[in-house]
Amino acid sequence: MAPSSDSLFSALLRDTTAYLCFTLLSAALGPFQFGYHLAELNAPQAVITCEKKSINSASIHPSLPQCLPMNVDQFAFVSSIFTLGGLVGALLAGPYCNKYGRLRTMRLMTISFVVGPAFQSLATNVPLLSVGRIISGIGAGAGVVVVPIYISEISPPKEKGLFGALTQIMINLGILTAQLLGYFLSKDSLWRIILATAGVVGALQFIGLILVPDSPKWLAEHGYPQRAREILRRLRGHIANLDEEVKAWNVDSSSQDICMRRVRFKLPATSADGLLAEEESLIRSPTGSHTSNSKSGPTAIGIFAALLHPTYRPAVIAVIAVMLAQQLTGINSIVMYSVHLLSALLPTSAALLSVGLSVLNLVMTTLCAPLSDKIGRKTCILLSIAGMGTSSILLAAGISRGIQILGAAATLLFVASFAVGLGPVPFILSNELVGPEAVGATQSWALAANWIATFAVSQFFPILNKALGENGRVYYLFAAFAAVFGLFIAWWVPETKGKSGADEVWGRQPSRERLE
Repeated sequence: MAPSSDSLFSALLRDTTAYLCFTLLSAALGPFQFGYHLAELNAPQAVITCEKKSINSASIHPSLPQCLPMNVDQFAFVSSIFTLGGLVGALLAGPYCNKYGRLRTMRLMTISFVVGPAFQSLATNVPLLSVGRIISGIGAGAGVVVVPIYISEISPPKEKGLFGALTQIMINLGILTAQLLGYFLSKDSLWRIILATAGVVGALQFIGLILVPDSPKWLAEHGYPQRAREILRRLRGHIANLDEEVKAWNVDSSSQDICMRRVRFKLPATSADGLLAEEESLIRSPTGSHTSNSKSGPTAIGIFAALLHPTYRPAVIAVIAVMLAQQLTGINSIVMYSVHLLSALLPTSAALLSVGLSVLNLVMTTLCAPLSDKIGRKTCILLSIAGMGTSSILLAAGISRGIQILGAAATLLFVASFAVGLGPVPFILSNELVGPEAVGATQSWALAANWIATFAVSQFFPILNKALGENGRVYYLFAAFAAVFGLFIAWWVPETKGKSGADEVWGRQPSRERLE
Protein backbone atom coordinates (compact mmCIF):
# COMPACT_ATOMS: atom_id res chain seq x y z
CA MET A 1 0.00 0.00 0.00
CA ALA A 2 1.41 3.41 -0.96
CA PRO A 3 2.31 5.66 1.91
CA SER A 4 0.10 8.66 2.57
CA SER A 5 1.36 12.15 1.89
CA ASP A 6 1.36 12.85 5.63
CA SER A 7 3.54 9.83 6.42
CA LEU A 8 5.83 10.69 3.52
CA PHE A 9 6.19 14.25 4.81
CA SER A 10 6.86 13.01 8.34
CA ALA A 11 9.51 10.60 7.08
CA LEU A 12 11.08 13.38 5.06
CA LEU A 13 11.32 15.63 8.12
CA ARG A 14 12.72 12.77 10.22
CA ASP A 15 15.39 11.72 7.71
CA THR A 16 16.52 15.15 6.51
CA THR A 17 19.15 17.24 8.30
CA ALA A 18 20.40 20.72 7.50
CA TYR A 19 23.78 19.30 6.53
CA LEU A 20 22.15 16.85 4.12
CA CYS A 21 20.12 19.67 2.55
CA PHE A 22 23.24 21.80 2.07
CA THR A 23 25.11 18.85 0.59
CA LEU A 24 22.29 18.03 -1.82
CA LEU A 25 21.96 21.65 -2.92
CA SER A 26 25.69 22.07 -3.50
CA ALA A 27 25.78 18.96 -5.68
CA ALA A 28 22.53 19.71 -7.50
CA LEU A 29 23.89 22.97 -8.92
CA GLY A 30 25.52 20.72 -11.53
CA PRO A 31 22.18 19.68 -13.09
CA PHE A 32 21.07 23.31 -12.66
CA GLN A 33 23.90 24.30 -15.00
CA PHE A 34 22.80 21.67 -17.50
CA GLY A 35 19.30 23.13 -17.67
CA TYR A 36 20.54 26.70 -17.69
CA HIS A 37 22.89 26.19 -20.62
CA LEU A 38 20.23 24.30 -22.57
CA ALA A 39 17.85 27.28 -22.40
CA GLU A 40 20.18 30.29 -22.23
CA LEU A 41 20.09 30.99 -26.00
CA ASN A 42 16.33 30.46 -26.44
CA ALA A 43 14.89 33.89 -25.60
CA PRO A 44 17.81 36.07 -26.81
CA GLN A 45 18.21 34.23 -30.16
CA ALA A 46 17.01 37.15 -32.26
CA VAL A 47 19.23 39.61 -30.37
CA ILE A 48 22.38 37.46 -30.40
CA THR A 49 22.08 36.72 -34.14
CA CYS A 50 21.54 40.42 -35.05
CA GLU A 51 18.00 39.71 -36.25
CA LYS A 52 16.88 42.43 -33.84
CA LYS A 53 19.71 44.93 -33.64
CA SER A 54 19.29 48.19 -31.77
CA ILE A 55 20.84 51.24 -33.40
CA ASN A 56 21.20 53.30 -30.23
CA SER A 57 22.21 50.59 -27.77
CA ALA A 58 24.92 51.02 -25.19
CA SER A 59 27.55 48.28 -25.33
CA ILE A 60 28.71 46.57 -22.14
CA HIS A 61 32.30 47.18 -23.28
CA PRO A 62 33.61 49.01 -26.39
CA SER A 63 35.56 45.92 -27.54
CA LEU A 64 32.51 43.65 -27.41
CA PRO A 65 30.12 43.72 -30.40
CA GLN A 66 26.43 44.14 -29.74
CA CYS A 67 25.59 40.92 -31.59
CA LEU A 68 27.15 38.06 -33.57
CA PRO A 69 25.68 37.66 -37.10
CA MET A 70 24.39 34.09 -37.66
CA ASN A 71 21.90 32.36 -39.93
CA VAL A 72 19.56 29.56 -38.80
CA ASP A 73 22.06 26.77 -39.54
CA GLN A 74 24.91 28.53 -37.72
CA PHE A 75 22.74 29.22 -34.67
CA ALA A 76 21.64 25.58 -34.60
CA PHE A 77 25.30 24.56 -34.61
CA VAL A 78 26.19 26.91 -31.75
CA SER A 79 23.21 25.65 -29.74
CA SER A 80 23.88 21.97 -30.36
CA ILE A 81 27.68 21.99 -29.94
CA PHE A 82 27.05 22.30 -26.20
CA THR A 83 25.82 18.70 -26.33
CA LEU A 84 29.04 17.45 -27.93
CA GLY A 85 30.97 18.79 -24.95
CA GLY A 86 28.37 17.11 -22.76
CA LEU A 87 28.99 13.80 -24.47
CA VAL A 88 32.73 14.05 -23.73
CA GLY A 89 32.05 14.95 -20.11
CA ALA A 90 29.56 12.10 -19.69
CA LEU A 91 31.95 9.49 -21.07
CA LEU A 92 34.83 10.65 -18.88
CA ALA A 93 32.90 11.21 -15.66
CA GLY A 94 31.63 7.67 -15.07
CA PRO A 95 34.99 5.86 -14.85
CA TYR A 96 36.65 8.84 -13.16
CA CYS A 97 34.08 9.12 -10.37
CA ASN A 98 34.29 5.37 -9.74
CA LYS A 99 38.07 5.49 -9.40
CA TYR A 100 38.67 8.84 -7.68
CA GLY A 101 35.37 9.54 -5.95
CA ARG A 102 32.21 11.52 -6.57
CA LEU A 103 33.38 14.65 -4.79
CA ARG A 104 36.63 15.11 -6.72
CA THR A 105 34.75 14.70 -9.99
CA MET A 106 32.19 17.34 -9.03
CA ARG A 107 34.89 19.80 -7.99
CA LEU A 108 36.64 19.36 -11.33
CA MET A 109 33.44 19.95 -13.28
CA THR A 110 33.00 23.38 -11.68
CA ILE A 111 36.11 24.54 -13.56
CA SER A 112 34.16 24.12 -16.80
CA PHE A 113 31.23 25.98 -15.28
CA VAL A 114 33.44 29.03 -14.72
CA VAL A 115 35.68 28.95 -17.80
CA GLY A 116 32.92 28.15 -20.32
CA PRO A 117 30.63 31.09 -19.45
CA ALA A 118 33.68 33.40 -19.47
CA PHE A 119 34.34 32.49 -23.12
CA GLN A 120 30.65 32.83 -23.98
CA SER A 121 29.97 36.16 -22.34
CA LEU A 122 33.17 37.74 -23.72
CA ALA A 123 32.89 36.22 -27.21
CA THR A 124 33.63 38.58 -30.10
CA ASN A 125 32.80 36.03 -32.80
CA VAL A 126 30.94 32.78 -33.35
CA PRO A 127 33.98 30.45 -32.90
CA LEU A 128 34.70 31.84 -29.41
CA LEU A 129 31.05 31.49 -28.47
CA SER A 130 31.17 27.89 -29.69
CA VAL A 131 34.30 27.13 -27.64
CA GLY A 132 32.56 28.43 -24.53
CA ARG A 133 29.53 26.25 -25.25
CA ILE A 134 31.75 23.16 -25.61
CA ILE A 135 33.58 23.83 -22.33
CA SER A 136 30.31 24.42 -20.50
CA GLY A 137 28.98 21.21 -22.02
CA ILE A 138 31.88 19.16 -20.64
CA GLY A 139 31.00 20.23 -17.11
CA ALA A 140 27.28 19.71 -17.66
CA GLY A 141 27.87 16.24 -19.10
CA ALA A 142 29.96 15.26 -16.10
CA GLY A 143 27.39 16.77 -13.76
CA VAL A 144 24.44 14.78 -14.98
CA VAL A 145 26.49 11.58 -14.63
CA VAL A 146 28.04 11.99 -11.21
CA VAL A 147 25.44 14.09 -9.38
CA PRO A 148 22.56 11.55 -9.65
CA ILE A 149 24.94 8.85 -8.38
CA TYR A 150 26.05 11.05 -5.50
CA ILE A 151 22.49 12.05 -4.59
CA SER A 152 21.36 8.41 -4.67
CA GLU A 153 24.22 7.37 -2.37
CA ILE A 154 23.69 10.07 0.27
CA SER A 155 19.87 10.06 0.27
CA PRO A 156 17.89 8.21 2.97
CA PRO A 157 17.02 4.77 1.54
CA LYS A 158 13.25 5.19 1.83
CA GLU A 159 13.26 8.53 0.00
CA LYS A 160 15.68 7.74 -2.83
CA GLY A 161 13.00 8.24 -5.46
CA LEU A 162 11.96 11.57 -3.97
CA PHE A 163 15.50 12.91 -3.65
CA GLY A 164 16.42 11.37 -6.99
CA ALA A 165 13.92 13.71 -8.62
CA LEU A 166 16.06 16.61 -7.37
CA THR A 167 18.25 16.18 -10.46
CA GLN A 168 15.39 16.96 -12.82
CA ILE A 169 13.96 19.62 -10.51
CA MET A 170 17.26 21.49 -10.61
CA ILE A 171 17.50 21.07 -14.39
CA ASN A 172 14.05 22.65 -14.65
CA LEU A 173 15.03 25.41 -12.22
CA GLY A 174 18.04 26.14 -14.43
CA ILE A 175 15.79 26.29 -17.50
CA LEU A 176 13.37 28.61 -15.69
CA THR A 177 16.16 30.90 -14.50
CA ALA A 178 17.56 31.19 -18.04
CA GLN A 179 14.10 31.88 -19.48
CA LEU A 180 13.37 34.55 -16.86
CA LEU A 181 16.67 36.33 -17.44
CA GLY A 182 16.11 35.99 -21.17
CA TYR A 183 12.68 37.57 -20.91
CA PHE A 184 14.09 40.68 -19.23
CA LEU A 185 17.59 40.89 -20.74
CA SER A 186 17.04 39.95 -24.40
CA LYS A 187 17.92 43.37 -25.72
CA ASP A 188 20.98 45.34 -26.77
CA SER A 189 24.16 43.78 -25.33
CA LEU A 190 22.50 42.57 -22.13
CA TRP A 191 22.37 39.00 -23.46
CA ARG A 192 26.00 38.74 -22.30
CA ILE A 193 24.79 39.01 -18.69
CA ILE A 194 22.61 35.93 -19.26
CA LEU A 195 25.67 33.94 -20.38
CA ALA A 196 27.91 35.27 -17.59
CA THR A 197 25.44 34.36 -14.83
CA ALA A 198 26.28 30.67 -15.20
CA GLY A 199 29.92 31.43 -14.32
CA VAL A 200 28.86 33.07 -11.05
CA VAL A 201 26.79 29.99 -10.18
CA GLY A 202 29.78 27.77 -11.00
CA ALA A 203 32.01 29.72 -8.62
CA LEU A 204 29.40 29.45 -5.85
CA GLN A 205 29.14 25.72 -6.40
CA PHE A 206 32.89 25.26 -6.07
CA ILE A 207 32.78 27.03 -2.69
CA GLY A 208 29.89 24.83 -1.58
CA LEU A 209 31.66 21.63 -2.65
CA ILE A 210 34.65 22.50 -0.46
CA LEU A 211 32.34 22.07 2.54
CA VAL A 212 30.63 18.77 1.67
CA PRO A 213 31.86 15.16 2.05
CA ASP A 214 32.42 12.41 -0.46
CA SER A 215 29.84 9.65 -0.82
CA PRO A 216 29.94 7.42 2.29
CA LYS A 217 29.01 4.42 0.18
CA TRP A 218 31.93 5.02 -2.18
CA LEU A 219 34.31 5.46 0.76
CA ALA A 220 33.11 2.24 2.39
CA GLU A 221 33.53 0.29 -0.82
CA HIS A 222 37.07 1.60 -1.20
CA GLY A 223 38.35 0.65 2.22
CA TYR A 224 37.32 3.52 4.50
CA PRO A 225 34.35 2.15 6.52
CA GLN A 226 35.05 4.25 9.63
CA ARG A 227 35.20 7.50 7.71
CA ALA A 228 32.11 6.49 5.73
CA ARG A 229 30.13 5.82 8.89
CA GLU A 230 31.20 9.14 10.42
CA ILE A 231 30.03 11.01 7.31
CA LEU A 232 26.77 9.09 7.26
CA ARG A 233 26.19 10.02 10.89
CA ARG A 234 26.64 13.72 10.04
CA LEU A 235 24.22 13.40 7.11
CA ARG A 236 21.54 11.48 9.04
CA GLY A 237 21.81 13.13 12.45
CA HIS A 238 22.63 11.76 15.90
CA ILE A 239 19.43 9.80 16.51
CA ALA A 240 19.19 7.92 13.20
CA ASN A 241 19.77 4.16 13.13
CA LEU A 242 22.49 3.51 10.57
CA ASP A 243 22.78 -0.29 10.89
CA GLU A 244 20.53 -1.24 7.98
CA GLU A 245 22.08 1.33 5.65
CA VAL A 246 25.64 0.35 6.60
CA LYS A 247 24.79 -3.31 6.09
CA ALA A 248 23.67 -2.51 2.53
CA TRP A 249 27.21 -1.34 1.72
CA ASN A 250 28.30 -5.01 1.75
CA VAL A 251 31.58 -4.28 3.50
CA ASP A 252 33.10 -6.14 6.43
CA SER A 253 30.68 -5.56 9.30
CA SER A 254 33.34 -5.70 12.00
CA SER A 255 33.57 -1.90 12.05
CA GLN A 256 29.90 -1.82 12.94
CA ASP A 257 30.47 -4.47 15.61
CA ILE A 258 33.28 -2.38 17.14
CA CYS A 259 30.99 0.63 17.39
CA MET A 260 28.35 -1.54 19.06
CA ARG A 261 30.95 -2.92 21.49
CA ARG A 262 32.02 0.64 22.27
CA VAL A 263 28.50 1.35 23.54
CA ARG A 264 27.90 -2.06 25.13
CA PHE A 265 31.20 -2.29 27.02
CA LYS A 266 31.69 1.47 27.48
CA LEU A 267 34.99 1.56 25.62
CA PRO A 268 36.64 4.98 25.51
CA ALA A 269 36.38 6.72 22.14
CA THR A 270 40.12 6.47 21.49
CA SER A 271 40.07 2.69 21.97
CA ALA A 272 37.19 2.16 19.56
CA ASP A 273 38.62 4.60 17.03
CA GLY A 274 41.97 2.83 17.24
CA LEU A 275 40.34 -0.51 16.49
CA LEU A 276 38.49 1.00 13.56
CA ALA A 277 41.62 2.64 12.19
CA GLU A 278 43.49 -0.65 12.48
CA GLU A 279 40.72 -2.44 10.62
CA GLU A 280 40.76 0.13 7.81
CA SER A 281 44.48 -0.36 7.37
CA LEU A 282 43.95 -4.14 7.18
CA ILE A 283 41.20 -3.71 4.61
CA ARG A 284 43.41 -1.52 2.41
CA SER A 285 46.61 -3.50 2.96
CA PRO A 286 47.39 -6.09 0.28
CA THR A 287 48.93 -8.34 2.94
CA GLY A 288 46.24 -7.88 5.59
CA SER A 289 44.40 -10.96 6.75
CA HIS A 290 41.03 -9.35 6.13
CA THR A 291 41.69 -8.53 2.52
CA SER A 292 40.59 -11.80 1.06
CA ASN A 293 37.14 -11.58 2.64
CA SER A 294 36.54 -7.89 2.18
CA LYS A 295 34.11 -6.50 -0.31
CA SER A 296 35.30 -2.98 0.34
CA GLY A 297 36.87 -2.38 -3.05
CA PRO A 298 34.68 -3.77 -5.85
CA THR A 299 36.34 -3.82 -9.23
CA ALA A 300 34.71 -1.15 -11.37
CA ILE A 301 33.26 -2.38 -14.65
CA GLY A 302 34.47 -0.49 -17.71
CA ILE A 303 32.19 1.12 -20.28
CA PHE A 304 32.63 -1.50 -23.00
CA ALA A 305 32.92 -4.36 -20.51
CA ALA A 306 29.44 -3.50 -19.22
CA LEU A 307 28.01 -3.60 -22.74
CA LEU A 308 29.67 -6.92 -23.57
CA HIS A 309 28.99 -8.68 -20.26
CA PRO A 310 25.70 -10.69 -20.36
CA THR A 311 24.87 -9.68 -16.78
CA TYR A 312 25.04 -5.93 -17.43
CA ARG A 313 24.06 -5.75 -21.12
CA PRO A 314 20.26 -5.81 -20.51
CA ALA A 315 20.61 -2.87 -18.12
CA VAL A 316 22.76 -0.92 -20.59
CA ILE A 317 20.17 -1.45 -23.32
CA ALA A 318 17.37 -0.44 -20.93
CA VAL A 319 18.95 2.84 -19.82
CA ILE A 320 19.95 3.73 -23.39
CA ALA A 321 16.34 3.20 -24.52
CA VAL A 322 14.93 5.30 -21.68
CA MET A 323 17.42 8.12 -22.27
CA LEU A 324 16.77 8.13 -26.02
CA ALA A 325 13.05 8.26 -25.28
CA GLN A 326 13.61 11.25 -23.00
CA GLN A 327 15.10 13.29 -25.84
CA LEU A 328 13.60 11.92 -29.07
CA THR A 329 10.06 12.60 -27.87
CA GLY A 330 10.99 16.25 -28.39
CA ILE A 331 11.27 18.04 -25.05
CA ASN A 332 14.31 20.09 -26.05
CA SER A 333 12.55 21.43 -29.13
CA ILE A 334 10.46 23.33 -26.58
CA VAL A 335 13.27 24.12 -24.13
CA MET A 336 15.66 25.46 -26.78
CA TYR A 337 13.42 26.83 -29.53
CA SER A 338 9.98 27.54 -28.08
CA VAL A 339 10.16 31.32 -28.61
CA HIS A 340 10.98 30.97 -32.31
CA LEU A 341 8.65 27.99 -32.75
CA LEU A 342 5.58 29.68 -31.25
CA SER A 343 6.26 33.21 -32.50
CA ALA A 344 4.14 32.68 -35.64
CA LEU A 345 1.23 31.22 -33.66
CA LEU A 346 1.56 33.59 -30.67
CA PRO A 347 3.56 36.59 -31.94
CA THR A 348 3.08 38.76 -28.86
CA SER A 349 3.26 36.20 -26.08
CA ALA A 350 5.69 33.46 -27.21
CA ALA A 351 8.47 34.59 -24.82
CA LEU A 352 6.06 34.87 -21.91
CA LEU A 353 4.59 31.44 -22.70
CA SER A 354 8.13 29.99 -22.62
CA VAL A 355 8.56 31.33 -19.09
CA GLY A 356 5.18 29.85 -18.17
CA LEU A 357 6.21 26.49 -19.60
CA SER A 358 9.36 26.54 -17.48
CA VAL A 359 7.33 27.31 -14.37
CA LEU A 360 4.90 24.50 -15.19
CA ASN A 361 7.77 22.06 -15.77
CA LEU A 362 9.34 22.93 -12.42
CA VAL A 363 6.06 22.77 -10.48
CA MET A 364 4.92 19.51 -12.08
CA THR A 365 8.32 17.84 -11.57
CA THR A 366 8.30 18.86 -7.91
CA LEU A 367 4.71 17.71 -7.35
CA CYS A 368 5.31 14.41 -9.15
CA ALA A 369 8.59 13.70 -7.36
CA PRO A 370 7.01 11.19 -4.89
CA LEU A 371 5.01 9.54 -7.69
CA SER A 372 7.71 7.08 -8.75
CA ASP A 373 7.92 5.77 -5.17
CA LYS A 374 4.16 5.21 -5.16
CA ILE A 375 3.19 3.80 -8.56
CA GLY A 376 6.60 2.72 -9.84
CA ARG A 377 9.35 4.02 -12.13
CA LYS A 378 8.20 2.17 -15.24
CA THR A 379 4.56 3.24 -14.87
CA CYS A 380 5.59 6.89 -14.62
CA ILE A 381 7.67 6.62 -17.78
CA LEU A 382 4.90 4.95 -19.79
CA LEU A 383 2.32 7.52 -18.66
CA SER A 384 4.75 10.28 -19.62
CA ILE A 385 5.39 8.86 -23.09
CA ALA A 386 1.67 8.41 -23.75
CA GLY A 387 0.96 12.01 -22.77
CA MET A 388 3.80 13.43 -24.85
CA GLY A 389 2.85 11.39 -27.91
CA THR A 390 -0.75 12.57 -27.72
CA SER A 391 0.18 16.21 -27.14
CA SER A 392 2.67 16.10 -30.06
CA ILE A 393 -0.19 15.26 -32.42
CA LEU A 394 -2.34 18.03 -30.93
CA LEU A 395 0.53 20.54 -31.13
CA ALA A 396 1.17 19.71 -34.78
CA ALA A 397 -2.51 20.21 -35.53
CA GLY A 398 -2.67 23.47 -33.58
CA ILE A 399 0.34 25.02 -35.33
CA SER A 400 -0.56 23.84 -38.84
CA ARG A 401 -4.15 25.06 -38.58
CA GLY A 402 -3.35 28.26 -36.67
CA ILE A 403 -5.51 27.35 -33.66
CA GLN A 404 -3.90 29.33 -30.84
CA ILE A 405 -5.78 27.74 -27.95
CA LEU A 406 -5.07 24.21 -29.17
CA GLY A 407 -1.38 24.99 -29.76
CA ALA A 408 -0.93 26.60 -26.34
CA ALA A 409 -2.87 23.84 -24.51
CA ALA A 410 -0.97 21.09 -26.34
CA THR A 411 2.35 22.70 -25.42
CA LEU A 412 1.35 22.86 -21.76
CA LEU A 413 0.21 19.22 -21.82
CA PHE A 414 3.45 18.24 -23.56
CA VAL A 415 5.61 19.78 -20.82
CA ALA A 416 3.40 18.50 -17.98
CA SER A 417 3.54 14.95 -19.38
CA PHE A 418 7.32 15.10 -19.54
CA ALA A 419 7.47 16.09 -15.87
CA VAL A 420 5.45 13.04 -14.80
CA GLY A 421 8.06 10.48 -15.76
CA LEU A 422 10.53 11.07 -18.58
CA GLY A 423 11.94 14.09 -16.75
CA PRO A 424 13.00 12.75 -13.34
CA VAL A 425 12.76 8.95 -13.57
CA PRO A 426 15.55 8.07 -16.07
CA PHE A 427 18.19 9.48 -13.73
CA ILE A 428 16.79 7.33 -10.89
CA LEU A 429 16.34 4.22 -13.01
CA SER A 430 19.88 4.13 -14.37
CA ASN A 431 21.25 3.81 -10.82
CA GLU A 432 18.94 0.95 -9.86
CA LEU A 433 19.35 -1.48 -12.76
CA VAL A 434 22.94 -2.52 -11.92
CA GLY A 435 25.15 -3.10 -8.91
CA PRO A 436 27.51 -0.39 -7.62
CA GLU A 437 30.45 -1.80 -9.58
CA ALA A 438 28.73 -0.94 -12.89
CA VAL A 439 26.85 2.23 -12.00
CA GLY A 440 29.51 4.53 -13.45
CA ALA A 441 29.72 2.61 -16.73
CA THR A 442 25.95 2.36 -17.08
CA GLN A 443 25.52 6.04 -16.34
CA SER A 444 28.09 6.86 -19.00
CA TRP A 445 26.23 4.80 -21.59
CA ALA A 446 22.94 6.36 -20.56
CA LEU A 447 24.22 9.89 -20.73
CA ALA A 448 26.14 9.26 -23.95
CA ALA A 449 22.87 8.17 -25.56
CA ASN A 450 21.10 11.13 -24.00
CA TRP A 451 23.66 13.66 -25.23
CA ILE A 452 23.76 12.22 -28.76
CA ALA A 453 19.97 12.40 -28.94
CA THR A 454 20.02 15.92 -27.49
CA PHE A 455 22.54 16.93 -30.15
CA ALA A 456 20.35 15.43 -32.87
CA VAL A 457 17.28 17.34 -31.68
CA SER A 458 19.06 20.64 -31.05
CA GLN A 459 21.01 20.53 -34.33
CA PHE A 460 18.38 19.23 -36.74
CA PHE A 461 15.07 20.39 -35.27
CA PRO A 462 15.28 23.97 -36.62
CA ILE A 463 16.58 22.70 -39.97
CA LEU A 464 13.92 20.00 -40.27
CA ASN A 465 11.18 22.32 -39.05
CA LYS A 466 12.16 24.85 -41.71
CA ALA A 467 12.32 22.15 -44.42
CA LEU A 468 8.79 21.00 -43.52
CA GLY A 469 7.42 24.52 -43.83
CA GLU A 470 7.49 25.52 -40.13
CA ASN A 471 3.88 24.39 -39.75
CA GLY A 472 4.31 21.92 -36.89
CA ARG A 473 4.53 18.74 -38.97
CA VAL A 474 7.81 17.81 -37.29
CA TYR A 475 5.79 16.93 -34.17
CA TYR A 476 4.20 14.00 -35.97
CA LEU A 477 7.74 12.56 -36.04
CA PHE A 478 8.05 13.02 -32.29
CA ALA A 479 4.69 11.25 -31.85
CA ALA A 480 6.00 8.30 -33.86
CA PHE A 481 9.12 8.12 -31.67
CA ALA A 482 6.88 8.13 -28.59
CA ALA A 483 4.92 5.14 -29.90
CA VAL A 484 8.06 3.12 -30.72
CA PHE A 485 9.82 3.81 -27.41
CA GLY A 486 6.66 3.25 -25.40
CA LEU A 487 6.25 -0.25 -26.82
CA PHE A 488 9.92 -1.13 -26.36
CA ILE A 489 10.12 0.11 -22.77
CA ALA A 490 6.91 -1.72 -21.84
CA TRP A 491 8.48 -4.94 -23.15
CA TRP A 492 12.13 -4.64 -22.07
CA VAL A 493 12.57 -2.40 -19.01
CA PRO A 494 11.82 -3.95 -15.58
CA GLU A 495 10.27 -2.20 -12.61
CA THR A 496 12.79 -1.27 -9.88
CA LYS A 497 10.45 0.14 -7.23
CA GLY A 498 10.68 -1.83 -3.99
CA LYS A 499 13.54 -4.04 -5.24
CA SER A 500 16.59 -4.45 -3.00
CA GLY A 501 19.18 -4.77 -5.77
CA ALA A 502 19.91 -5.44 -9.43
CA ASP A 503 19.59 -9.21 -9.00
CA GLU A 504 16.04 -8.90 -7.73
CA VAL A 505 15.18 -6.33 -10.42
CA TRP A 506 16.18 -8.74 -13.20
CA GLY A 507 14.99 -11.89 -11.40
CA ARG A 508 18.47 -13.40 -11.16
CA GLN A 509 20.18 -15.41 -8.48
CA PRO A 510 22.23 -13.29 -6.06
CA SER A 511 25.82 -12.66 -7.17
CA ARG A 512 27.32 -14.99 -4.55
CA GLU A 513 25.16 -17.90 -5.65
CA ARG A 514 26.08 -17.34 -9.29
CA LEU A 515 29.75 -17.35 -8.41
CA GLU A 516 29.42 -20.55 -6.39
